[in-house]
Amino acid sequence: MRFAQTTLPLGVLLMGLAPNVYVLALGLFFMGLGSAAMDIPGNAQAVVIERLIGKKFLASLHGAWSIGTFVAALVGGAVATFVSPAINLGVLAAIGMVIFIPLTERMLDATRDEHLGDEGKDERRIPWFKSKVNLLWVFAFGSLGALVAEGASADWSGILLAEPMSIELGLTASAFASFSLSMGISRFTADALMDRFGAARVVFYGGVVGGAIWSASILIAVPLSQTASQTASQTNNLLALVLINIGFFAAGAGIGPMFPAFIVGAAKVPGIPASLGIARISVISITGYFLGPTVTGLISELTDLPTAFMYPGIALIVAGIAGRGLRVK
Repeated sequence: MRFAQTTLPLGVLLMGLAPNVYVLALGLFFMGLGSAAMDIPGNAQAVVIERLIGKKFLASLHGAWSIGTFVAALVGGAVATFVSPAINLGVLAAIGMVIFIPLTERMLDATRDEHLGDEGKDERRIPWFKSKVNLLWVFAFGSLGALVAEGASADWSGILLAEPMSIELGLTASAFASFSLSMGISRFTADALMDRFGAARVVFYGGVVGGAIWSASILIAVPLSQTASQTASQTNNLLALVLINIGFFAAGAGIGPMFPAFIVGAAKVPGIPASLGIARISVISITGYFLGPTVTGLISELTDLPTAFMYPGIALIVAGIAGRGLRVK
């Protein structure tokens, strides 16, 4: 965390000051490095804190992250017309360090954070393939499916509404807004739901039902909007917009609890320190952010965008099925 508290703001600062694409790329590199360095130990400590307080809160922690992304987009967009990127990102980097440094010092120290497992007795390195790590692969592919769906939604939802559905420009962001709102709500309610019904059940039904509704909404709404465009039917066009938003809302609700639930699952695999389990599923699942938008775009080039969206819908369903592994203690 101490490494991350300086590396992440440094990356943001370099992005703002970048005179060319090479410095920009360097800034992005440091920002990504700092983000991962903060994410893995932060989640590992959160798992230990759950044990100490005897209460789930990891999903709410990720809900706070969702609020952060929303506020960053809102504030960043608002000030972008008044100040330069250098000032904007420079001030953001400074604020980040002012917040990170004192909070990092309030984290659990090395005698309590269990980064080497229970009492430091667990293995410090784990193999990629062995019976006791097989469950990590289940959780990793579950997280991968969730991030594939999230990445595709973030990068392609606006284009889906703008091009094949011909939704007017001001409303093309509505699907991702519904998705983000739903994911935030589900994260703040997921801890209570998983306490009551169990993580396996919440993730399974969220993924399967959410993915099915999402895919069905696209299959129905896109042809409906195209018919509305041909017949100039405002009623059908509005109905198509409502249906597509319902689908993205359902997808966000299903994805919300997934990553926190899989992190907790990885942290509880016997004989594997929480920090190593979380790092292992993170390094695999983070590729979902690349695979989601990239593969969706590739399929859309070969077919069309509505067909391509079946891929993240199926990935979300698969992630839900992987959630059944959370029953294993």
